[in-house]
Amino acid sequence: DNRMKEQLTPNFNIKEWRCHDGTDVPYNLVDNVKECAHNLQILRDKIGKPVHIISGYRNPTYNKRIGGARKSYHMKCMAADIKVKGMTPRQVKATIEDLIADGLMKQGGVGIYKTFVHYDVRGKRSRWVG
Repeated sequence: DNRMKEQLTPNFNIKEWRCHDGTDVPYNLVDNVKECAHNLQILRDKIGKPVHIISGYRNPTYNKRIGGARKSYHMKCMAADIKVKGMTPRQVKATIEDLIADGLMKQGGVGIYKTFVHYDVRGKRSRWVG
C-alpha cells in the first residue's frame, strides 16, 4: 500500500510513527498522522534542527503494556513524543508554545518530561509535567 510508505512532509515519514512493537499505522488513522506531522514540520522549520520522534503510534495493547494513558492520543495517531538534539525539553516546549501562540501550530496537548516533550493535536489546550 503506497499510503504507508508515504513521505508526510519534507522531514517526516509515516514509518517514524510506527508502534515500537512493529505495528504499522492503521490505514484509517493516516490523516491524523499527517496532521501531527504537518504541525511538527512547522516546529522543525522554525528551529532548523531534526525533530526525533521517540514514540508515535501505539496500539492499545502496547499502550497498556507501557502504562500509557487510558485514552492516549498516541493510540489515535494524534501524538508524538519528541527530542531535539542540542535543545532541552524546556526549550522545545517553549518553542512549541510560541508557535501555538502565533497561530502557526495547532493548539493541543504539550507535556514536558525529563528527556522529551509530548505534543498532540487534540485541538484544545492541555499542559502537564510528566
